[in-house]
Amino acid sequence: MRKLHSIAAGLALSVSIPALTAFASEPTIPPGPATFPAEGKIHYVARDSILEFKALPEYHEPDWVTEKYVKTGKLPPVKDRLPKEPLVFKTANMPDGIGVYGDTMRHVIGGRPEGWNYGAGQTQGWGGIDIALSECLTRTAPLFQVDAKDTEPLPNLAKSWEWSKDGHKLTMHLIEGAKWSDGAPFNADDLMFYWEDEVLDPNVSPLNGATQETFGVGTTLKKIDDYTVEWTFKEAFPKQYLYAMAYGTFCPGPSHILKPKHPKYSKNTYDQFKNAFPPEFMNMPVMGAWVPVEYRPDDIIVMRRNPYYWKVDEKGNQLPYLNELQYKLSTWADRDVQAVAGSGDFSNLEQPENFVASLKRAAEKNAPARLAFGPRLIGYNLRFNFSANGWGNPDERGQALRELNRNEDFRKAVTMALDRKALGDSLVKGPFTAIYPGGFSSGTSFYDRKSTVYYPFDLTGAKAELAKAGLKDTDGDGFVNFPAGTAGGKNVEIVMLVNNDYTTDKSLAEGVVAQMEKLGLRIVINGVNGTQRDAAEYSGRFDWLIRRNDTELTSVVQNTEQLAPVGPKTSWNHRAPESGEVDLMPFEKDLVDIVNKFVSTQDNDERASLMKKFQEISTANVYNVGLTEYPGALIVNKRFSNIPQGTPIFMFNWAEDSIVRERVFVKADKQAKYELFPQELPGKPGDKGPMD
Repeated sequence: MRKLHSIAAGLALSVSIPALTAFASEPTIPPGPATFPAEGKIHYVARDSILEFKALPEYHEPDWVTEKYVKTGKLPPVKDRLPKEPLVFKTANMPDGIGVYGDTMRHVIGGRPEGWNYGAGQTQGWGGIDIALSECLTRTAPLFQVDAKDTEPLPNLAKSWEWSKDGHKLTMHLIEGAKWSDGAPFNADDLMFYWEDEVLDPNVSPLNGATQETFGVGTTLKKIDDYTVEWTFKEAFPKQYLYAMAYGTFCPGPSHILKPKHPKYSKNTYDQFKNAFPPEFMNMPVMGAWVPVEYRPDDIIVMRRNPYYWKVDEKGNQLPYLNELQYKLSTWADRDVQAVAGSGDFSNLEQPENFVASLKRAAEKNAPARLAFGPRLIGYNLRFNFSANGWGNPDERGQALRELNRNEDFRKAVTMALDRKALGDSLVKGPFTAIYPGGFSSGTSFYDRKSTVYYPFDLTGAKAELAKAGLKDTDGDGFVNFPAGTAGGKNVEIVMLVNNDYTTDKSLAEGVVAQMEKLGLRIVINGVNGTQRDAAEYSGRFDWLIRRNDTELTSVVQNTEQLAPVGPKTSWNHRAPESGEVDLMPFEKDLVDIVNKFVSTQDNDERASLMKKFQEISTANVYNVGLTEYPGALIVNKRFSNIPQGTPIFMFNWAEDSIVRERVFVKADKQAKYELFPQELPGKPGDKGPMD
């Protein structure tokens, strides 16, 4: 096996890599990133120090709930609304301890809600709305503070589980006696509806793309009793799938509301089912801490505390502490502006264009918000559509492009033609951005710089690689042409899918277009918003796409199957057509083998070794093209307590979940009168507004 030039001496792979050809600039390892003193430090804790399930001697709620709703007979006593053994957050893991009731958290978001049918693919507008509404079988977001060797998903709707002796069956025990926000019982029927009628139904696409393959090819789920389900896997002890049972791929909806609208149980079409709960449908039953009670188009979404929420603190105070969440419907850039100015309370500062101004404002003596940067976990990559056997029904040009994407010389030409420093500097000057060749984010514990193959910027070498791929400018217009007999010998024109919701995505896309033009490739941007972009990607209607790094590249242990096409629908950019298999390239077979081994092994040292191999094979073969990476920051109004230090804006999940909002509170002397519906609780599903 040939060793890679300039890669750490002695690093050997058990999986073959095609020999690298010589370049004007030889492949090497990426340069070390600039130091960033503002990065916050995480306080690591044991996994079992975060929460437990147990009954407490007494329970409490806000006084106004007792006076206005319990004593008047509108609600049962709080002890009767809680499960047999509620989830109890431990005080020692709360940065500021037991909280007090009151106040609201004001969010600003750039998305617009389609409706409340998450399991059928409707977005609620992002920005933390779906995280506030949804609860999943397991939970991963707080794991950013747990050492990698102790990392396993936290229990949530599933309070415990055990494996069979052979490791092929997993028995899960659900929280017993928990209720949806309208008081209806939560039980295994909700899980089975989500699994059988949404995940497995080929006509339904849950919002975050859950499929059967997400939980392992051939996996089955069956109900044992109201509070017990049994998973059966083909692999032995695939603990990896516990991560897929967290946000956002196993968050069941209220089957008592959804089932009557599903085509299997009604005369509805699938479109009618998907759109049965538009954003105007208020009080949608949830298991989350807050319920939507008000929607004003292009203005605001308001959510009020769930009176049946099933989590408490160690003193028996029913959570959440905050009575209300607000989501102002604006733009993603405005979210940062308002959070820094104090008219918003919380933001994931993820748009680097706003970094410098935000830092200057937060440094002012009377600034209402503070800034807390985390590790470099925000990365962007360029992905090629590798399917050459029909996914997305490409025309002649599109098919020719896919064949080019599968050409190693072509991919190397693309990555060598990118001036990554210029791309980063175009977003923000200073020590924020770093060279990112592709593969894992440098902020994850599985990242190994010496296992990362980096092709430095070399436009001359890139053009030589393009010529090796058989592409020449035959008509003298500055753009290379397809060979005669392929796509009419026309210019190589590439349609690049881009998310129009974010300034950063569009800025990077424009930079890629300009740099590829110098290489001789004509790029056409297909910039679309939200769900339209998702629909185009999931259906394979793209040549290239720019995608922000997902959990598999930042935490690695979560959604690992998305690292490679281990199933017909697991990869973001290489899927099978409706009838057929994934047409794997030789190096992809190696990646699939590594992912499958990683999922099945329980040996932490072996897992680390496998991911080093994955990183080297992936980056050597330019499986995806890294563009840039940078840290994110939390912008938090100073009046809030219980915000963990060093919280990343995105690792296992977004920061809205990582900070555990149901534990966040405002001290009594800092509370303000921001609630739009004070002393109100959610009404009946479908009713307008809150209960009163």
